[in-house]
Amino acid sequence: MNKNVPFLTKEYIERDAATLLFEYEQARGVVIAPPVPIEDIVEKHQKISIEFDDTHRLFDVPRSGAKPDILGAIFLNEPRIVIDESLDPEEYPAKEGQYRFTLGHEGGHWRLHRHLVDKNQGPSALFQREALPSFNFASSKTKTRMEWQADFYSSCLLMPPDLVLAAWNRKFPDGRPRFINPSLSARRSFVKVPLEILCDDYGPIWSETVDEALDRIARPFAEAFLVSTTAMRIRLEDLGLLLRKVP
Repeated sequence: MNKNVPFLTKEYIERDAATLLFEYEQARGVVIAPPVPIEDIVEKHQKISIEFDDTHRLFDVPRSGAKPDILGAIFLNEPRIVIDESLDPEEYPAKEGQYRFTLGHEGGHWRLHRHLVDKNQGPSALFQREALPSFNFASSKTKTRMEWQADFYSSCLLMPPDLVLAAWNRKFPDGRPRFINPSLSARRSFVKVPLEILCDDYGPIWSETVDEALDRIARPFAEAFLVSTTAMRIRLEDLGLLLRKVP
């Protein structure tokens, strides 16, 4: 099915995610604040059931290592989302961010890709012919166009630009983007964040990397939005708030 997946711009996906959030607010009579209620959106608004299972056993796909390769899958004709049991936030609270992102990812498939599935096929045909392309694989090396679109949709849904920007301005009242490149000097519209260095009596013994510094800034936002630090760092970079270098 991936060869039939149309190209979608980031702007299109961003708008559709914003539309879904607006529809949910109107239907429930609420104003969304972080963290975005992704379970409620998927189950009560999109009307998609959520369950946990051993995805590799369910789909008879061997694991490549100790951790699951298949984080989730959606049966578009039922509709039903299956999340790997290793992401159950009640059993593994540290996985909540990854669980929420996977839910947003599968909800993105529902919004963006369900029209690509033949409605005359039953659930078994969906698994045989269509479930594999809609697997949410853990490895970025296996990302297809469809999976990238669902990933970006989840990012837009869980970290809406207006809410992220509001949180950024509360944290940094000047509202300016931060950049972390020790070799560059900052222009007025940017604020340079120095790398942290740990020293002893003889000099530096540790210095954080650029990625570690980016994660340090992203972490409090990730905690507020209940997403992983990596997901928030990528989102902040995508929104132009957190930069590796001055453009």
